[in-house]
Amino acid sequence: MTPHRTRLRRPATVALLLALAGTAAHAVPVMVQLRGPGGQPLAGAAVAIEVKGRTGKTSSAKAEMGQRDRQFTPQLLVVQTGTAVSFPNFDTVRHHVYSFSPIKVIDIKLYSGTPAEPVVFDKPGVAALGCNIHDRMSAHVVVVDTPTFARTDDKGQASFDLPPGEHAVKAWHAGQKSPTLQALRLEVPAAGGALTLTLAE
Repeated sequence: MTPHRTRLRRPATVALLLALAGTAAHAVPVMVQLRGPGGQPLAGAAVAIEVKGRTGKTSSAKAEMGQRDRQFTPQLLVVQTGTAVSFPNFDTVRHHVYSFSPIKVIDIKLYSGTPAEPVVFDKPGVAALGCNIHDRMSAHVVVVDTPTFARTDDKGQASFDLPPGEHAVKAWHAGQKSPTLQALRLEVPAAGGALTLTLAE
């Protein structure tokens, strides 16, 4: 007589973990190129991909925008919303970092070394920075509600691993007329590949 076998069912938690693993494994390599309205590649631009299920804000990320040779380094910093940014001064002269941008008002008065408290960028958008002592110093901090972001290279390109499907995109470049992030859509094919997005002026 053949013994009766009971079919075991996977617990819901195990099935969920397997589904999530399958989703992560299904990400495909994507090369995104940003172009201007005239078709020119946009180097040094910010591009952020909003993938469903990936957290929008952070409470632990840190970044740095220094001052060296009387310039901000880097001049474009892309961070996730909630990131704490420090502003170390590597010059022998003091700087006064400020911003009047709606997403973050900053006023770090004359200092050398590194300020004791970093600046937490808790709202998405673009913050323009300057030095109250050296007028030629300028920079931007682009804050995005996603951990999936990059700054484009000299060919206007940035690489990502993304799941196939449609994703919301936020992008910005210093030459555009509007100070706000531009909203775009990105359709990622099952095989990934090279994709182009065109930004307005």
